Amino acid sequence: MKIVIAPDSFKGSLTAKEVADAIEKGIHKAYSHIKIEKVPMADGGEGTVQSLVDATNGKIISTKVFDPLMKKIDSFYGILGDNKTAVIEMSAASGLPLLSKEERNPLITTTYGTGELLLHALDQGCRNFIIGIGGSATNDGGFGMMKALGVKFLDSGRNDIGFGGGALEKLMLIDTSGLDKRLNGCSITVACDVDNPLYGPKGASSIFAPQKGATQEMVSLLDSNLNHYSNIIENQLGISIGETPGSGAAGGLGGGLVAFLNAQLKKGIDIVIETTNLEDYICNADLVITGEGNIDYQTQYGKTPYGVAKIAKKHNIPVIALAGGIGEGANILYEEGLHSIFSITDKPMTLEEAMENGSQLLEDTAERVIRTTLCLMVNK
Repeated sequence: MKIVIAPDSFKGSLTAKEVADAIEKGIHKAYSHIKIEKVPMADGGEGTVQSLVDATNGKIISTKVFDPLMKKIDSFYGILGDNKTAVIEMSAASGLPLLSKEERNPLITTTYGTGELLLHALDQGCRNFIIGIGGSATNDGGFGMMKALGVKFLDSGRNDIGFGGGALEKLMLIDTSGLDKRLNGCSITVACDVDNPLYGPKGASSIFAPQKGATQEMVSLLDSNLNHYSNIIENQLGISIGETPGSGAAGGLGGGLVAFLNAQLKKGIDIVIETTNLEDYICNADLVITGEGNIDYQTQYGKTPYGVAKIAKKHNIPVIALAGGIGEGANILYEEGLHSIFSITDKPMTLEEAMENGSQLLEDTAERVIRTTLCLMVNK
């Protein structure tokens, strides 16, 4: 019997690898001879770097970059086991959690630090890049990132326009002559799970800027600035990104990556499935176990258990999910390939207790699941 364990992390409690290890331990308590393949997963958001590094025997690289307010901070990215692919979470350099509520201001926050991560990875010899762009504190269309990579953004007097989404109203000229030549021929894939355009009623500013500290007046200015930015890019670079689905992701970083680096925008879970070769593990398995901290109706919109179930369903392999909590609408996932969902909490407890004891709870639940599964198989 072969079981594939392919969970996401349990946020704030365990990494995906730690979740997989706990489940494996529980399975082997029930039956020690089961063959197990562990594939730590993620959906392109927080934890993607760690999951892909663990899944490919890669490494975490630590470095210092500028945060959204141009203050030096400690940051990181991953290099996968092929030593050619870097995986970057923009939130590690330009993310909203790096700022206090009082510091949030998308008129001045920048993606410069994300560009520094990419530059550092280039120095390490990486030429393939996976970039997760969730959780941004910015609304600058990615021009801060491109400044770090050598592009100049100039006003009518050919002076640098500065940083932040508010500076884009001064933009008159984009000079790409200084763009790092090593980027030519690089492959850049962006984990993007929204289809918002760059500007307009459903654009980056209108939908996402308020949670980044923008007032309604600021939203109007930021939206106008991204419209202007899009026009400059189209007129000077010949690339139209204003209506491109996903160009509004991460305050327009999605659009900037497409315009300047010819990046491909893809669903985060699809990128992780492809990078980990998950289907190769699943296609000849007898059972798949996945999981995440909470499973509910939102899981169907590209979360890890949904992605894993989609692959398993293709090969008619049963899938069981373990979760810290089971929320409203989770049963819709039974139509998507999940056969059952188990909560790991075995008695009334606080969230803090569940998170603190997550490993043991996963182990115990996995043991019960396998004992039941084996019993049914034997009786059958």
